[in-house]
Amino acid sequence: MTERIKGVHRAAPLFFGGLTLASVVVLLLSDAAPRLFAANAHRILGALPLALIAAAYLAYEWARRPSAGELVKGALLAIAFLFWAANQYWADSPYATLYNDIAIALFVLDVFFVIAGWPASSPDESFGESYKEGGD
Repeated sequence: MTERIKGVHRAAPLFFGGLTLASVVVLLLSDAAPRLFAANAHRILGALPLALIAAAYLAYEWARRPSAGELVKGALLAIAFLFWAANQYWADSPYATLYNDIAIALFVLDVFFVIAGWPASSPDESFGESYKEGGD
């Protein structure tokens, strides 16, 4: 298991992560009480958390100083979130479907890399599972 990020290196990922969580609360509030928001606010409110989590994840990856392969893999994931954000923001664009499909392709590629064990320096916990040695 990798060591936790400590001290000042946690500040940027936590800042962007906190902003992301706050933006999700506002997004859900806009769903619960749409009359409180401008008619076109949802496209911005839907895109913002996706763009912010991309920034949070890039800050996290940068702070933990991964291998070059892990950094590339992290960047691909962040780019996938940005294309998803673009799809939300420009939903009426003729390119919206393309943005969505690129996001899907990058998410699928990211999970494939996890399954394939690339990069080799990635811990087994990289997909959210944690395993104990010795079974059980």
